[in-house]
Amino acid sequence: MKKYLYLFRGGDARMAELSPEQMQEHMQKWGTWMQSLTEQKVLIDGLPLAKEGKRVKQAGNVILDGPYTEGAEVVGGYLIVNSESLDHAVEISKGCPIFENAGEVEVREILNM
Repeated sequence: MKKYLYLFRGGDARMAELSPEQMQEHMQKWGTWMQSLTEQKVLIDGLPLAKEGKRVKQAGNVILDGPYTEGAEVVGGYLIVNSESLDHAVEISKGCPIFENAGEVEVREILNM
């Protein structure tokens, strides 16, 4: 079984337009989806990421603040899942609630070192 990383990008603009009730409903969908991944023994780990951060470049001589790309490209969270193949990992990702808000999921295999 291989491990895959889901990087969640975008959807923040639409999320900002949701009422508190709509936001709660949306977050419940995330909880339900992640619970189903746990029950399928697919989910390994995952959490949302803070909006703030730093980028370290040139061996630490350059440190930059803040989000680094266009809003649709900012990584807002991640999951690590078990899957038999990249195609299967992509199939699993199709249930992600991020698609309701025009976000996207980048699926990458995690390699062993």
